[in-house]
Parts: sequence; structure tokens; C-alpha cells
Amino acid sequence: MKILQPRLGAPEGLCQRRGARGTLVFVGGQIGWNAQARFESEDFIAQTAQALRNVRAVLAEAGAGPEHMVRMTWYVTSRDEYLARLPELGAAYREVMGRHFPAMTCVEVSALMEAQAKVEIEVTAVLPDTPST
Repeated sequence: MKILQPRLGAPEGLCQRRGARGTLVFVGGQIGWNAQARFESEDFIAQTAQALRNVRAVLAEAGAGPEHMVRMTWYVTSRDEYLARLPELGAAYREVMGRHFPAMTCVEVSALMEAQAKVEIEVTAVLPDTPST
């Protein structure tokens, strides 16, 4: 996967562009509930960590991992909480996803379809083409 370096200054920890070739994997929005579709916490960071674990599990089903992610879109219900908790958020992200940073967009929304959800994350990943033998 080729990482395209931005010409403009980028905020620390963000990637503005990625290029890749291969099989596309699309992960629909994942929220912070467990495999039984139950929220274990009302906390933003706990829900985010669970949503990331859910993303990772869906990627694994497709034979992919965090290293294959090229794009993430986050929908959060509170911009203020997102910004206020960035250090905790970064730690939770690295714990689940490691140091794989795809291009990312974050959008504040008034609500998500599940009333308890505070975050929803969707991902596009690319599994590299493998040489035929």
C-alpha cells in the first residue's frame, strides 16, 4: 500500500490520503455494542473501543486487519466530548487498531439510529492483490 504524503500541513495523528490496489472491503457502520447487540457502557471511550473491536472483527471475517484500512468515517453525537477526550480516544484506538492510521473523516450528528450509541464507525479496507502462481 502506498501512503501519499500531504503537501499541506496535517494535524498530528491524521492521514489525509492513502492509495491502494486490491480487493475492496467495506465495513458498514459499527457502534459500541457487544455481539449480543447490548451496550455495556454509556461512556464515549468505552463505546468507541467496542465499535473499533467490532470493526476489527468484521475485517477479520474478510481476511483483513487494521493494516488494510484506507478510510474511516466516524459519526459522533458530541463534537465537544470527542475533542475533550482525544488523549483517551487515541489510547483506545491504538490499543485496538495499533499504529494503522487510514484517511479519516469525523462528523458530528444529532443522533444515531440506536438511541444509546455515541459513535458509529465505517471503514473501507483494501486487501492487496497477490501474485498468481
